Amino acid sequence: MKYGVFFAFVALAAASCGNNLRIGDFSVSPIPENITLTEGKPFEFGGRVVIQSPNELGTIAGLLASDLEEALGKKPEISVKKGNIILATDSAMPKEGYRIECGKDALKITGGSPAGVLYGARTVYKALPSPGEGRAALPAAVVEDSPEYPYRGFMVDVARHFFSVDYLKELIDIMSLHGINVFHWHLTDDQGWRVPVPGYPKLTEVGSFRPGTIVAPGSDEYDTIPVVGFYTEDEMKEIVRYAADRQITVIPEIDLPGHMLAALASYPELGCTGGPYEVPQRFGVFEDVLCPGKDATIAFAKAVLEEVMDIFPSEYIHLGGDECPKERWEECPDCQARIKALGIKAIKGKSKEEQLQTWFMDQMRSTLKARGRKMMGWDEVLEGTPDKDIVVCAWTSPSAVSRSASEGHPTIVCPIQHYYFSNPRFNKLQGRESISRVYDFNMVPDGLTLEQAGNIIGSQACIWTEWVADSTKMEWEMLPRLAAVAESQWGCPKDLDAFLPRLKRMTELYDRRGWNWKEDIAEAWK
Repeated sequence: MKYGVFFAFVALAAASCGNNLRIGDFSVSPIPENITLTEGKPFEFGGRVVIQSPNELGTIAGLLASDLEEALGKKPEISVKKGNIILATDSAMPKEGYRIECGKDALKITGGSPAGVLYGARTVYKALPSPGEGRAALPAAVVEDSPEYPYRGFMVDVARHFFSVDYLKELIDIMSLHGINVFHWHLTDDQGWRVPVPGYPKLTEVGSFRPGTIVAPGSDEYDTIPVVGFYTEDEMKEIVRYAADRQITVIPEIDLPGHMLAALASYPELGCTGGPYEVPQRFGVFEDVLCPGKDATIAFAKAVLEEVMDIFPSEYIHLGGDECPKERWEECPDCQARIKALGIKAIKGKSKEEQLQTWFMDQMRSTLKARGRKMMGWDEVLEGTPDKDIVVCAWTSPSAVSRSASEGHPTIVCPIQHYYFSNPRFNKLQGRESISRVYDFNMVPDGLTLEQAGNIIGSQACIWTEWVADSTKMEWEMLPRLAAVAESQWGCPKDLDAFLPRLKRMTELYDRRGWNWKEDIAEAWK
């Protein structure tokens, strides 16, 4: 955990205000590790502003220029030769760290990499004063920060409800503002298949469509609003590029061997019973899953992964592995024949069928490994005997975080009780409580050794879209709780009362950008 150090020269700031300046504040979210206000006059944005940037930071310079235009009403120039906002890298710094040196004549942003430069640029943007009369300025200061965790993720499910490429770009912009560096893109599930795969055209012809959706949890009523859509290869590559420009890695998820009814409706021969199957209009866990006893199923799954790896350059590919009932496998002649041929035996606490899933997932892991990729999965992969290099997203409970980390897996913290923003049972929007449930959660469970705690590589919040069908609801679920997650991901000290004013400032930025946030959360700072 890192702690901020602050030295304030109150008289200096007060004197500057007499010059009709609106002076900003570097106490943004995530709060930087060190903010040192220094002697000297502030940096003013009222005159000519030129961003000096080497060519390799040109994209980041463009993003900063757009941010400043939105905040100040005038877009700065960009030059490779000379400017008063200077972008630079320094390989001696932490890779994602940044340093801001702000004075009367220049504002310099240095990062350990382009990512660090971007995070520093976003801190400058967030530190600017609110629009108003007078010239905008930032106080003379040195600001330094770097994230505590290398994996800072946010997951969006587009299988239950489909969202356009343009809107996904907007979500990526939201992530970028919060210092998120991973977009976990959940692309397939029982209720929809969103990825075309060569040789399997029915996946999108059949699996990307359902005629309606259950109207509420536990209801017997269904609407008649079709849910349909998939992304072309070019569109997915476009998302990858857009995210990369914002220093965000896109990790795709193909959830298998469970949550596969959209695929089975398209190719029923891949299931244990042969169907018929249909794309379900309700949500939950279904007994019909892929049949690992059939060679055709293995070939299908590998073909999907090959296509996904062709599109997504990410080191990790998420393969789900969650909520896969074994009833069909217990009765399936093909599955039982596979178990016998492999010599699989039940071991203490793990059935033959659970071991069959481990074998199946290992076939997929080997496919990824052959191309230099690594497997991610939900914590149900721990039911078998998975390889230690599998990254585990621990979602079922905080105890799953402990189990995964103690068993030696790289672990992503995302328990449903705290980080599933769309879950109506645990994460209703209820003012201060909905913020504190996220903000006060300790990512590192008690009882872990220092070595085991080192297996926790980050966290992510998740939005599952069973009950999220439009952008307004999506943003209500995300904002402003994403800021609370980001503070933990960056290792900010825990102080809810100090955080809430920073959170209020973030909501002002959301308003300026036209992003929706649930106003009852404003009760948190009243």
